[in-house]
Order: sequence, then structure tokens, then C-alpha cells
Amino acid sequence: MMTDQQFTPLAQRYMDTIFRLAFHYTKSQAEADDITQEVLFKLYRADKEFESEDHVKYWLLRVTINACKKVLLSPWRRTEPIENHTAAIPFPSPEHSELMDAVLALPANYRIPIYLHYYEDYSCNEVAALLHIPGATVRTRLRRARAMLKTDLQEAENDV
Repeated sequence: MMTDQQFTPLAQRYMDTIFRLAFHYTKSQAEADDITQEVLFKLYRADKEFESEDHVKYWLLRVTINACKKVLLSPWRRTEPIENHTAAIPFPSPEHSELMDAVLALPANYRIPIYLHYYEDYSCNEVAALLHIPGATVRTRLRRARAMLKTDLQEAENDV
């Protein structure tokens, strides 16, 4: 088990990352909050020696992904409109908000690799390891997701 001095800086550093990944998976602020709390509790209780800062981050993302999958399979799962929460997130410009809405509209198998690759700066091979899928599959999903985003954003631009 970690000491408070070890846990506190890690929790402060990775809390937002865990929440954002959980939010991208579940599209529910309440479930993302619960998952964040659960993952941080598992970190606090972890009887594990981490080799490096990257090892901690990888472990946290993997535990978050597993917790999200568990929640998504729950028969008690409720969904809420994502628009209720994206309005509360501050963005530097309207274009950033529009892009986030487009990313959140993607199916999960495209949305999660986009998030991990572009928002968390993981390479395709690292995303593949996190998601337990082949690297070629990640590259294909990224390419297809970019094509979907391009189409969606061009259609939105033409509608204006």
C-alpha cells in the first residue's frame, strides 16, 4: 500500500487523465467520476512497485480501461445525453468545442484510439498495447476516424 506522500502527487497528476478517458468511454460524467475514484483507490491500495512514471501512467490507463469495460457491461448502466456535459467544459475556441463534439459522436472503437493517440500522445503501438489489439488495427481505426471527422466537420461547415 502506498503512503500518502507517494499517492497524493500521483493522484493530482493523473486524476484528470483518468476522468477524461473514462468520460470518453462511458459518455457519462457520473460514471466517469465513479471510475476515477475507483481507479485512484486501486492505486492507493496497490501493493506494487512501479518502475517509472510511465509505468504508473500505463498501469492507471489500463485499470481505467478495464473499469470502463466493466461498467459498460453492467445491466444497470444508464446513459445521458453528452450535450449536457460538453457545454460545461471550457474550450479555447468554438472550433475546439466543435471538434470535441465530433470526436464524442464517433463509435467507441474509433473514439478511444483517437483520444489516446491525440490527447494523451501515445504512439500507435502503445495504444495497441493498452487496448490489447494489433497495431495495424489501431492505425486503421485512426485513419477511419480521421476520415469520419473530416466528413462530419466539412458537413458542419457547409451547413453554416
